[in-house]
Amino acid sequence: MTTETITAAAAGTWQLGENTVNRMGFGAMRLPTADRDTAVTVLRRAVELGVNHIDTAAFYFQDLLSSNELINTALRPYPADLVITTKVGPGRDTSGEFYFARPDQLRGQVEENLRQLGREHLDVVNLRIGQTLDRGTGSLAEHFGALAELREAGLIRHLGISNVNAGHLAEAQQIAPVVCVQNQYGLGVRREDDGLLRLCGEQGIAFVPFFAVAHAHEDDAVAAVAEAHGVTAAQLRLVWTLHQGAHVLAIPGTGNPAHLAENVAVGGLRLSEEELARLDPIR
Repeated sequence: MTTETITAAAAGTWQLGENTVNRMGFGAMRLPTADRDTAVTVLRRAVELGVNHIDTAAFYFQDLLSSNELINTALRPYPADLVITTKVGPGRDTSGEFYFARPDQLRGQVEENLRQLGREHLDVVNLRIGQTLDRGTGSLAEHFGALAELREAGLIRHLGISNVNAGHLAEAQQIAPVVCVQNQYGLGVRREDDGLLRLCGEQGIAFVPFFAVAHAHEDDAVAAVAEAHGVTAAQLRLVWTLHQGAHVLAIPGTGNPAHLAENVAVGGLRLSEEELARLDPIR
């Protein structure tokens, strides 16, 4: 399929807080694996292609490259319509080792994101549950409450949660509004979250899958439908994810300008009901 004239707007839009974003966004996790000049080129090209929702985190760094600081370098002063979503909870110490923040450490993580991005407030902050708060049973109330206080203080505009279940969503909503849920999800990946995805749609909450193109093995149906549309299996999985609801926001990541254009272009691809029915049993 051609990628020349297709922009992120082809995937449609969704209201994220007070901001309207194109449903095809960009995930910054892989940026530090590219060289600096290429990473900057990818970010600027993403915005040129209509991407106005970028997902990042202060702990996305490798060697001397940090996703947040690359975003700062490439895009500041930021476009007025650009929404930058970051996440806190997990962190990395000066040796690069991961840790999960205590509630009293979350302000420091928020301030680090502010410093790296060069912003006075953060558009959206997701509390990502780590190993300390089990995805199935742990409470997020104390941590989410700390972020709600930072929202009241004006450091954060909107809050989301990540790596969670429906119980966590209900618990968080008792504390502060939730504008997005970010979980690993895709065709054949974490399909146990089908119900949570639908619940978010019913409540007007964005559902933002990460690793949406991950898969344990290739499937004949995926290969056949992808071939019919002239796209790769990974692109087809991305398209399928967008078809799961108007509230689903894609954040594919890459450090390659050509892959960026390919990802954005498939936002305009539409699957038939027959094709979706053929793919849906893949779990």
